Amino acid sequence: MPLTLHAAFVPTALQVVRATRAVADKAEQHCGEAGITGDDIFAARLIEDMFPLPFQFYSVYHHTAGALEGVRAGVFGPPSGDMPQSFDAARALMDKAIAGLEAASEGEMEGWFGQPMRFEMREFKLPFTADQFLLTFSQPNYMFHAATVYDILRMRGVPLGKRDFMGQLRLATT
Repeated sequence: MPLTLHAAFVPTALQVVRATRAVADKAEQHCGEAGITGDDIFAARLIEDMFPLPFQFYSVYHHTAGALEGVRAGVFGPPSGDMPQSFDAARALMDKAIAGLEAASEGEMEGWFGQPMRFEMREFKLPFTADQFLLTFSQPNYMFHAATVYDILRMRGVPLGKRDFMGQLRLATT
């Protein structure tokens, strides 16, 4: 049986978003135990020319559920809007991503194959088909930003391991 676009995008996006949400829980617990303020963590970035933690959380949402909205609209742009400034806000954003991903149906997404859409940033435009956009643009982007959330928190001393990043695996059942 061929793999559907839904199967290629949504389950892995859900796995990563749920893991990112759980990482926020661990980070908040660590801050409380270590006496670190949320403001200190949310101002952190890996290096000066990268965006801080709030942008990374927002981008996980933006490139998962936000990408589906972009396909529906036929156009997608860089993240903009209010970035989460607390663990509660980051979790709420991950919950919004989960709800958006869970609402996408296989039938709707199969209708997207070959559908034109584009990425726009000011005058810069990239033409895609919806399936190419989701699998070659959004999927690597949400993985990058989820890894950056993990890396920033790990750099700030949050005790995380690879399993925290990976989240709940989809194992074969008998």
